[in-house]
Amino acid sequence: MPTTVFLNGAFFEPGAARVSAFDAGLQHAVGLFETLAAGNRGGEAWAERLPEHVDRLCASARELGMSDDLRRDALIDAVLLTVKRSDLARARVRLTVTAGDMSAAPRPAPGTTPTPTHSPTVMILAQPATDYPEAMFERGVRASIADARANPFNPTEGHKTLNYWWRLRELHRASAKGAAESLVFQITNHLAGGCVSNAFVVKGGALFTPFARGDEGTTLPSPVLPGVTRAAVLATAAELGIEARRRMVTIDDVLGAEEVFLTNSSWGVLPVVAVERETIADGKPGRVAARLRAAIDAGPTG
Repeated sequence: MPTTVFLNGAFFEPGAARVSAFDAGLQHAVGLFETLAAGNRGGEAWAERLPEHVDRLCASARELGMSDDLRRDALIDAVLLTVKRSDLARARVRLTVTAGDMSAAPRPAPGTTPTPTHSPTVMILAQPATDYPEAMFERGVRASIADARANPFNPTEGHKTLNYWWRLRELHRASAKGAAESLVFQITNHLAGGCVSNAFVVKGGALFTPFARGDEGTTLPSPVLPGVTRAAVLATAAELGIEARRRMVTIDDVLGAEEVFLTNSSWGVLPVVAVERETIADGKPGRVAARLRAAIDAGPTG
């Protein structure tokens, strides 16, 4: 079947899945999501870096006060069950968890911390995976620069929340310029990443990536998502003997880089060869990105 929908413990046809009109995800964007690659092989379902994705979602739910008791193992099992039911060889999975129907929840007394008394909404979609043209990776892509700025003092930044409208608007603007992604800078004018990706620059053969929320070695607040593929790239770089550092990255770092590339769970490692009208180095994908992409693509799944 082309799309499989799991909603709160049951499977539905895509047109039959319904959530409450009072669901906090619909009314107030109180929710989190994860997107990951998955599929079926030899009768077994797999989902790439699934534990890491679910752990990040559960941690965000706790930190943002949405829920303290999401069942990690149950979410993992539900994702794999949905993938298996889809029978897709390659799938794009979206796991969404919202605060649920909050209409009947009592208002907390002044000066007290609210205690959730309602159940979250859990929805999982398994759809055919996006096929990215090989030319994107062989030739690289152009990126634009977003008008919007990320605020490190916004407590929801650095989490994968449902508040994605502004990112989608920037992506539409990038597409109108012939760009595949839009780079987002912080209010300090330091790089945050792409609208739907983490960013890396290569200088002197070493990798540099912006500090993300929760990174060791910094006490600075960060609006950068601690990407699952970002973490895999950093680990792979260490295995390959490529020096990698986390630090504040400026526009001059980007435009003066030997390489720039973007990472997410859909495309893996994507080289950027131009930003707006400025060419990066010689305008061709670099060797470091190619090595990392080959190693990530060849890595274990599950």
